[in-house]
Amino acid sequence: MNSKHILLEALKKTRYAHRGFHNKPEIPENSMIAFKKAVDEGFGIELDVHLTKDNRLAVIHDHSLKRTCGVDLKVEEHDFDEIKDFNLEASEEKIPELKEVLNLVQGKIPLIIELKVLGKNYKALTDGVMKSLEGYKGLYCIESFSPHAVYHLRKHYPEVVRGQLSGQLLKDGSVNRFEDFLLKNLIVNVAGKPDFVAYRFSDRKIKALDRYKGSKFMWTITKMEDLIQCELEGAAPIFEQFNPKKYLENM
Repeated sequence: MNSKHILLEALKKTRYAHRGFHNKPEIPENSMIAFKKAVDEGFGIELDVHLTKDNRLAVIHDHSLKRTCGVDLKVEEHDFDEIKDFNLEASEEKIPELKEVLNLVQGKIPLIIELKVLGKNYKALTDGVMKSLEGYKGLYCIESFSPHAVYHLRKHYPEVVRGQLSGQLLKDGSVNRFEDFLLKNLIVNVAGKPDFVAYRFSDRKIKALDRYKGSKFMWTITKMEDLIQCELEGAAPIFEQFNPKKYLENM
């Protein structure tokens, strides 16, 4: 068993709080308080990273700030200092940088870092994240919907555990029909050769996923019974909107 396989097996033993252990709107997603609560609860963290105009790493899900901050600005079109003071949802929390999150976590729990690629910035984004992780002692993996980013990880950072995000994405409007076909059928894996696939839980009956014999993560689980089913099927769960520990306390 090689060291990378050992890392992957350790990552799979964790339950991951989607965008931190948030409780919106007071504890917003991808906020420092949500990340601290995940650490305090002992859950892993799934988080999203964008590359700003000045090549800093903003931790936020959408390319636009409209949903989370109420301002229609695109992260990639602005310097970090231009967006860092907007409040997240109904809170005083601000958009964190990746380095702040790493300093908070300090390896106490595992991380799933999602690369939010826009256009052709996958190289700069991936390289920036990897530079931030230099010297970081904690357990982490990196995933993306972008097969270009996954391939870049394979070619330039082969020691890093990498994952291909997928599912039936056409219904979200985030991809076209051709991209949806390639992603949901895992055809993109030919190039990126991911160490794991992170698939939408509700789409898991897709034949291509059933044929896939590698490691699996499942997103985004909102009910305890689905989390249990996910784990019974051998996948690591990425969850939100409930606390699995509270479920166990009430049994």
